[in-house]
Amino acid sequence: MLIGELARRTAVSTRLLRYYEEQGLLSPQRDSLGYRSYADDAPERVGRIRAMLAAGLSTEDIRGLLPCEMDHGAWIQSCDKSVQIVESRYSDLDSKIAELERQRALLTVQRASIRDAMPAGQ
Repeated sequence: MLIGELARRTAVSTRLLRYYEEQGLLSPQRDSLGYRSYADDAPERVGRIRAMLAAGLSTEDIRGLLPCEMDHGAWIQSCDKSVQIVESRYSDLDSKIAELERQRALLTVQRASIRDAMPAGQ
């Protein structure tokens, strides 16, 4: 299928599909006229790429996962590399959550202080 058809079937712009190709996430063939030709499973692959991006993985992470190959019904098969990448992102996310909780606690104190200092009726 051509890039326009893939874009229509996945609701992903042709520009973004070309970006995925530049990042090594999609590998279309080229026909005799130089047009990109995508395999029949390309819409499913684009859907998985989008899901992994939504989960917080970067295109670099996803490219690193490709040697583990994507499996029908799952994002990726388990291999040493996939475990390493996913665990690393999970750890990063835990750190970000902890930092956000710390910031929220500090802001809660400031918020209470400001409210207590406000004149009644405001």
